[in-house]
Amino acid sequence: MSVKVLVTGAAGFIGMHVSQILLARGDQVVGLDNLNDYYDPQLKRDRLARLQPLPGFSFVQMDVADRAGMERLFATEKFDRVVHLAAQAGVRYSLENPHAYIDSNIVGFMNVLEGCRHNAAGHLVYASSSSVYGGNTRMPFSEHHGVDHPVSLYAATKKANELMAHTYSHLYRLPTSGLRFFTVYGPWGRPDMALFLFTKAILSGEPIKVFNHGQMVRDFTFIDDIAAGVVKVLDRTATVDEGYDPVAADPARSNAPYRVFNIGNHNPTPLMDFISAIEQAVGREAIKHFMPLQDGDVPATHADVEELAAWTGFRPATPVPEGISRFVAWYRDYYRV
Repeated sequence: MSVKVLVTGAAGFIGMHVSQILLARGDQVVGLDNLNDYYDPQLKRDRLARLQPLPGFSFVQMDVADRAGMERLFATEKFDRVVHLAAQAGVRYSLENPHAYIDSNIVGFMNVLEGCRHNAAGHLVYASSSSVYGGNTRMPFSEHHGVDHPVSLYAATKKANELMAHTYSHLYRLPTSGLRFFTVYGPWGRPDMALFLFTKAILSGEPIKVFNHGQMVRDFTFIDDIAAGVVKVLDRTATVDEGYDPVAADPARSNAPYRVFNIGNHNPTPLMDFISAIEQAVGREAIKHFMPLQDGDVPATHADVEELAAWTGFRPATPVPEGISRFVAWYRDYYRV
């Protein structure tokens, strides 16, 4: 049965791919995006151009921080479900422009929660981040671990989103599911992410910056796996966890209709292996400048996806070399290089 879904950040990397899946199966999608200039707005417009001809899609240009506009949108459209992906992205940029993160990630999320609450949205699925694990070094990262030591404001806003969602799930019985994404990559990706930056530099014969002297490990997760995971979680509405024990509270459990899941490839890849795969796909060796670990960054991530698998039956599985090859092919075609 067709449902009406609000997808915020629809012109974004993940938002475009999620919207495509929903539209392909016959859902109505109202895409919302402010098309800001954090990175090249033309890339956002080109993503949007892939959605606009599809039956069932409509677009609203608006900032989620626009309280009055968001109230009108929710009241008019009466969404069945909401996928909230709009946010000020980027760990490093949060050191330069912290107010942008409060406006979008806190104020904007509050507007989404209020819209869902007052207009009976059946399920809110929202983007959290592996960044919430912060200073944790116990691997793999599990939803059962505490996440009280963020190392960037971006991570703190994502942790705040989880807390805000839980409050609304508890007070208003609003079903919410938070998704902790692990280093998403693939075609139509963000220009500020490592794969995009490395590919562009290698093809141009320019050096790449290799942080932490190459001693980084990331659970790189292909965009198709991320989008599929989002939709599978959307389709199973969050419920109360009957196993919740308030005496020995588990961060992954709740007596409210609240869930949180890691979505990662559960196969961490050393950064130098990642770079080697890019070099192979591009057919050229990178000029590497080794640099120290950046403020706000962490040396390693590794997703435990057992909760996601138990809830949806889905596990991301695209091998990194395959995903990189598909990205490089897209990049060459899109930029004609």
